[in-house]
Amino acid sequence: MLLRLSRFTRRAGRKFGAPDAGASWAEAERCKPSQRPVEVGLPFLILQQIGIAMRAIVFDRFGEPAEVLSLRDIPAPQPGPGQVRVRMLAAPINPSDLMVIRGTYGKLPTLPATPGFEGVGMVDAAGSGLLGKLRMGKRVVALTSNAGSWGEYAIVSAKQVIPVSPKVPLEQAAMFFVNPAAAYIMTRRILNVPAGEALLQTAAGSALGRMVIRLGKKFGFRTINVVRRREQVAELKSLGADIVIAEADGDIAEQVLKATNGAGARFAIDPVGGATGTAVLRSLALGGRMLMFGTLSGEPITISPRELMTRDVTLAGFWLGNWMARQSILGKLKLIKTISGLILEGVLVSDVGESFPLERIADAVRAAEQPGRGGKTLLRIASA
Repeated sequence: MLLRLSRFTRRAGRKFGAPDAGASWAEAERCKPSQRPVEVGLPFLILQQIGIAMRAIVFDRFGEPAEVLSLRDIPAPQPGPGQVRVRMLAAPINPSDLMVIRGTYGKLPTLPATPGFEGVGMVDAAGSGLLGKLRMGKRVVALTSNAGSWGEYAIVSAKQVIPVSPKVPLEQAAMFFVNPAAAYIMTRRILNVPAGEALLQTAAGSALGRMVIRLGKKFGFRTINVVRRREQVAELKSLGADIVIAEADGDIAEQVLKATNGAGARFAIDPVGGATGTAVLRSLALGGRMLMFGTLSGEPITISPRELMTRDVTLAGFWLGNWMARQSILGKLKLIKTISGLILEGVLVSDVGESFPLERIADAVRAAEQPGRGGKTLLRIASA
């Protein structure tokens, strides 16, 4: 097998035609004709072993994931200043990843691109900068703000990779940020829901929703949980949910007001938007606070300025990458320690579904969207 490698070169990489520091595959594809990838006579496996080549999931047009994703042999990226390269071990398939591939997410990459916002791996190379050098050889959880974890290597800011305890199982480490960190940060760091108060959440049957229920039991706040299907009600109550409301049973706001004796909820989180998010906004108590962290419906919410003013409610957005970028290194380390402990306690644990190798990416993305699946779908990229 021969590999197409770009002539983007740097230092020792010149011998093998490795991409320049920080250069992406998309940049290689956009280079001048004289710089376009050329065939090199070294077997792919040799180039792969020395970190010059890699396999990655790539898409060059937006569309249905099973149709536009493919596994390709591409140049392995090299870290630039302040960056590290992570040899990826495993990565989950999250709804946000699939939204990127379909072109419906809030931030979209330049194509061609490799999906994947998070994962676990080993730091095997570092650009200039002390922090990256300190991460060398460590098993880390990575938040890849520009995506890219669905490949054998990913370039990540040294500030966005955090060493994780070896006690945390590989599967849980792979899913560390998007659900566990978001659930903890929203409920304990931003809203800081007091014990005895109620938190209203939509999509409560999701992995993150279940974590919020367990966080409520751990820290003493009650949860009002909105689900789409009636058959989810008993299941969530068995997990410790205080109140479960099915959208099929009528207007969400009316059900919330009835369950709270007309008071409404002081705190709410919503990843759906549209009519559901609008109903949550109408369900808030006087002085209530609501965080939006997703757009699963693809529709905007309807806000009445008068309603915001007269009821003194606050609506804000939450984007995990932006929040993490504002934290100090010490703050991130403390956060990782706290979340790791809650994972080991079973509070922020994720249900693990099927695992797939990169070669079966079409099967993997189909499984990730299968209704009633038994947990998060994972990509197994390499062994530790």
